Amino acid sequence: PKQPEGHIGKYGQLRLNYLKNFDIPFYTELLIGGTLKQHLLDIDNVASNKVNLLIKGFAEDENVNELLNEHYQMEWVHAMNNFKNMAEEIILNKIIYV
Repeated sequence: PKQPEGHIGKYGQLRLNYLKNFDIPFYTELLIGGTLKQHLLDIDNVASNKVNLLIKGFAEDENVNELLNEHYQMEWVHAMNNFKNMAEEIILNKIIYV
């Protein structure tokens, strides 16, 4: 089959590494079936979207907004980095490493 176009990003690369090391039968099945790249692109897309949604939700829940960014930029950056770390932890456990 023709390989899909697109760049495999951070989450797709993490998934690939996981499959190669911890789920060799599924990795082999995808490779032989010619669907590995599409799987990685799909995982990358879903994970990226979910991380962004989670970060947005955390920011709304904690009232971290542009007003805070304007007046307390370092606190805003710190909060957003924390939200990103929390979101990525969720994604790694629910999407990448399963």
